[in-house]
Amino acid sequence: MERDIPMLFAINEALHLAMESDPDVIVLGEDVAGGGGRKDQGIEEAWGGIMGATRGLLKRFGPERVRDTPISEMGFMGAAVGAALTGLRPVAELMFIDFIGVCLDPLLNQAAKLRYMFGGKARVPLTVRTSTGAGLRSAAQHSQSLYWMTTGIPGLKTVIPSNPADAKGLLLAAIRDDDPVVFCEPKSLMFVSGPVPEGDYTVPLGKAAVVREGSDVSLVGFGRTVQTALQAAELLARDGVSAEVLDLRSLQPLDEEAVLTTLGRTGRLVVVDEAPPRCGIASDVAALCVGKGFDLLNAPVRRVTAPHAPVPFSPVLEDAYLPSAEAVVAAARAQLG
Repeated sequence: MERDIPMLFAINEALHLAMESDPDVIVLGEDVAGGGGRKDQGIEEAWGGIMGATRGLLKRFGPERVRDTPISEMGFMGAAVGAALTGLRPVAELMFIDFIGVCLDPLLNQAAKLRYMFGGKARVPLTVRTSTGAGLRSAAQHSQSLYWMTTGIPGLKTVIPSNPADAKGLLLAAIRDDDPVVFCEPKSLMFVSGPVPEGDYTVPLGKAAVVREGSDVSLVGFGRTVQTALQAAELLARDGVSAEVLDLRSLQPLDEEAVLTTLGRTGRLVVVDEAPPRCGIASDVAALCVGKGFDLLNAPVRRVTAPHAPVPFSPVLEDAYLPSAEAVVAAARAQLG
């Protein structure tokens, strides 16, 4: 049975299910418990983190498994890596992906490398939940889309859902994976509702999904930009253009077969990325199409991205900064001539 719930609630459900099914799953981060557990002040409920995604966990599973940390990303990320090495399955909440620079070393040089360096004898089943993206007027230091950074680190997996059902399934898969996974939560989608199955299920890491079939041009997105691509597909349909929309879901591992399959169906591909263009996912997908799918191309791959600039705070400028459905339509029409 399915219900319509926001992505935030779907993530909360996944955390409850993961902790119910496996006593080794723990949650740690800044304000994930908040004042919870301070019964001397009559507080028994968790604050729930920056978005409230961990609300209810403290009351259900107790302070041993739901732990507040100091405001030290380097400290609690290092602790999470160590906990994973000892056999626990920590879920560490990094409030904003913008803060990854503060705690990059435990991820870059420890979590991502240890299984390789120990010949497969060490496991690091760590999940890092972090919010990403612009559109909420949070200014340049809290609005970046830095998933390209973790995607580019060998040994780390990076996933980003575009809807509540995938958010629940991908998070459960990430927590149960034996490798470190960075789970990116698009801030602009956290309160957007959609159908979510009840009960326990997983969405495989590394598998893209066709969310709209088409024959004239392929629109590739992930996270927030899937909605942008779907809006563009609706606009194109009014002019008789059939656009296929592919949701990558997983940035590392990348479903190369799905990208090349949709390119083979349409011969034209537009990739939509909320991050700036240099060294980003859009460039990576475009390079894949040229390197492995050159014979399938009927037109050059087009990229629709944010500009190579910090995210503006001004609402008007921030709206202009983000990839729009109109820009995707223009890119598709350019390919179609």
